[in-house]
Amino acid sequence: MLTGVLCGVLAGALWGMVFIVPELLPGFTPVELAVGRYLAYGAISFGLMLPGLRRLLRRLAPPDYLALLRQALSGNLVYYMLLALGVKLAGVAPTSLIIGLIPVAVTLLGRRDQGAVPLRRLAAPLAIVGIAIACINVDAFQHAKAGGAPLSSTVLGLACAVGALACWTWYAVDNARYLKRNPQFSGGQWSSLYGLASGLVALPIGAASLLFSHAGVLEAAAPARDWFLFWAYNGLLALGASVIGNQLWNIASRRLPVTLTGQLILFETVSAMLYGFVWRAQAPRLLELAAIALLVLGVTWSVRLHAAPGPSAVAA
Repeated sequence: MLTGVLCGVLAGALWGMVFIVPELLPGFTPVELAVGRYLAYGAISFGLMLPGLRRLLRRLAPPDYLALLRQALSGNLVYYMLLALGVKLAGVAPTSLIIGLIPVAVTLLGRRDQGAVPLRRLAAPLAIVGIAIACINVDAFQHAKAGGAPLSSTVLGLACAVGALACWTWYAVDNARYLKRNPQFSGGQWSSLYGLASGLVALPIGAASLLFSHAGVLEAAAPARDWFLFWAYNGLLALGASVIGNQLWNIASRRLPVTLTGQLILFETVSAMLYGFVWRAQAPRLLELAAIALLVLGVTWSVRLHAAPGPSAVAA
């Protein structure tokens, strides 16, 4: 269990980087950011699995291909497009706030899985998480009014963030359940297959985006388009957040109940906030500090509840 918790925390720390890259590359559309990241992810995964690729592919059955396709779309491409668009339209703080609801959503969706702690025992730590998210919410909107962004743009950005929340919640539960039903795949093998599938799916999406951009349907958000930085940042995201982060998450998903892995996703939100402080070169405000402290408290409490033996640890 300790290994699973550590892997989940480290995965969240790596995933927190995805909130910063859209800010570092303002000249690229969310579709371009998603396609670039997952093309790089697919290429790295292909290189890692090349020695045993044929043997691994022979073990795949039709349900495995369908699982890889739906998880590549929900957990990677569509999720990241919506997240990047939310960051561009509504800002990092409101988007990370909504994505921060993933632990609660995953906990509710996976509440009947084997090993899940009944919701009545999780009520107190979930309440703390709710207070933490409220702190982030109040702070974010207090400091967003001065920006003067159009209301329609902010609403669309928040809607995209909600869509990203729905995509990743469904992916997290589906991935955890599929790995537990299919022990013939190790976490590393499934992560590599998942990355290869994401890269293959990104190819036609990238081709379509090029056609639309030439037709004037899609336009860059800003004139500055540094392609060296584009591939450098997306390569780092592919290696850190996708290859290493997803493998760590697969290990956590196999070792821990879904209700606990849902709580550990909070470390993605905490990491994103910390990276934002470093990028802006400013210290966190009082409400931000309170939110981080409450998130850590809620997760720690949840871990203790899952570690405690007893008949109530069976799914409600």
